[in-house]
Amino acid sequence: MSIDAFIFDVDGTIADTEDAHRVAFNLAFEHHRLDWHWHPGEYRELLRVTGGKERIRAYIDSLPLKESERARLRGLVPALHADKTRFYGSVVADGAIPLRSGVARLLQEALDDGIKLAIASTTTASNIDALLQSTLGPRGLDMFTVIACGDQARRKKPFPDVYLLALQGLGIPADNAVAFEDSPAGLRAAIAAGLWTVVTPNFWTEHHDFAGASLLIPHLGGPEHPLPGEPGRQLQSAPWLTCAEVVRRATKPISGPH
Repeated sequence: MSIDAFIFDVDGTIADTEDAHRVAFNLAFEHHRLDWHWHPGEYRELLRVTGGKERIRAYIDSLPLKESERARLRGLVPALHADKTRFYGSVVADGAIPLRSGVARLLQEALDDGIKLAIASTTTASNIDALLQSTLGPRGLDMFTVIACGDQARRKKPFPDVYLLALQGLGIPADNAVAFEDSPAGLRAAIAAGLWTVVTPNFWTEHHDFAGASLLIPHLGGPEHPLPGEPGRQLQSAPWLTCAEVVRRATKPISGPH
């Protein structure tokens, strides 16, 4: 068995974008003269709902409203989400969102080793495009062989649809790929697709349950930001996750009961 591709989630995994999304939602609410404001703690809980439009609908359904008003607000969801996407794109284009520690390093290591890169995300294609160009420059999109996004999948995470789309585009079985995630919904989606999965939680997801992750570490790390206690605690080769270690661990035969 060989590892031929790394498949990355975007929001929270490649970059900690969630606060920019939260701010963009609030700007969209203000634009539509709604007295809603999602604070960080509240948004942390709302992230349990995957998908921006789905998150707005879930919030509307949680409010004590007359059914006529609830229906009116639900009708605003497409426009709210479109404006939110526009505001988010402006934030990203300004270069306000850096890649998470170790991401650029591992992406380049994978390409240097002949491993293809792919994306499997519930966010929109325009959001992915804006983030990759802002953080990786003009070559950002070209680094990825396949980009599967939420508006292409019938069902969003925790269902495996977007990962199955990525695997189909790559033309490989799940045994030949590794997923990188930051959320429980993403982890469940990757596991359901049959993928060996690395999870790197962030502020928005660190308190969640990641049972079933193949490897759980705070971030990918690098020479400028080594992982505490490594090598030795979980990693063998360096105090950061190397491409070689991912491949070695993901292809190691499973022994004993599991």
